Amino acid sequence: MSLSVLRNPIRRTVLSSSRAIRSARTYSTVPPAAKSNTSLYVGLGLAAAAGGGFYLYNTNTSLKEAGKEAATAGKQGVQIAKAGAGFTPSKEDYQKVYNKIASILDVEGYDDGSYGPVLVRLAWHASGTYDKETGTGGSNYATMRFEPESLHAANNGLNVARTVMEEIKKEFPWISYGDLWTLAGVCAVQELGGPKVPWRPGRIDGFAKDVPPDGRLPDATQAQDHLRAVFYRMGFNDQEIVALAGAHALGRCHTDRSGFEGPWTFSPVTFSNAFFQLLLDEKWVWRKWNGPKQYADKKTGSLMMLPTDYALIQDKKFREWVQKYAKDENLFFNDFAKAFSTLLELGVPRAQFVSSDPWVMKNSDE
Repeated sequence: MSLSVLRNPIRRTVLSSSRAIRSARTYSTVPPAAKSNTSLYVGLGLAAAAGGGFYLYNTNTSLKEAGKEAATAGKQGVQIAKAGAGFTPSKEDYQKVYNKIASILDVEGYDDGSYGPVLVRLAWHASGTYDKETGTGGSNYATMRFEPESLHAANNGLNVARTVMEEIKKEFPWISYGDLWTLAGVCAVQELGGPKVPWRPGRIDGFAKDVPPDGRLPDATQAQDHLRAVFYRMGFNDQEIVALAGAHALGRCHTDRSGFEGPWTFSPVTFSNAFFQLLLDEKWVWRKWNGPKQYADKKTGSLMMLPTDYALIQDKKFREWVQKYAKDENLFFNDFAKAFSTLLELGVPRAQFVSSDPWVMKNSDE
């Protein structure tokens, strides 16, 4: 029996007895059956030509950027051609993508044995650049594929997640990067024991010119005023800020990425309300080291909290929600699912979505 089959049940035993323990994960890795369609091939040829035309005649970008934008234009053309040839991805097609992502989450030798946390971060950072005043940023164009966004300090280490997703893209070339990355975040949350997150496709791939400016993502060295400035810009309120912060139940910080180091919880590959419980219950002290200022739990010294995390219990309004979520995991799960679903749709025109209402994707063991 493989370790991946055992990991989910073992992972969930660290949660309170009130949580239901799900059965071992099973995977569906069968790729979509190949389709033969003459008009599709003709359309693909035209799409390739369209990509080449973009490259030859767009003289407003550098050669490097033009090449990247030409490739993106070609991919968009392929999607249009498929639609014209009668290929319209169904919910079942997206479920196959979800299942494939689920099948590669568990990995020996990477962090705590799962790509899940870094995929949640990819979806988060690809969406959290939205500015409601200008309508720029967000998940619609998947602009982290381009420099300088791919090199923004807040995105250090996300090349790992993008590389993993590139393999999925090769198997399902019809899905846009924005849909792929956000679906990966949904998959990771659900497969690591979290709530069902409503999601729907419709994002399109943009160009290097669509890259948002640096500095739109949270700076972990700051406090509550900074958090409000960043999240209010996206349209979130105090309750949603705290709910989204609960994703820090997953993963860890790395000195070669953010400069910080360590996990937030004792089970960094299990989605739970442990982040809030530990934030309230443990005594946090400044860590004595040569890195940036961060907190460590006094009892074991093995956990960490960022200044922005600790700000959640220093601020009276934020603390109220921390206390609620620490006591009621179901409340946290419900509120997180709503806020995360909203986050993943930021910057996407409603007319682009293929469904008027978000879908609920099945877990791989359902």
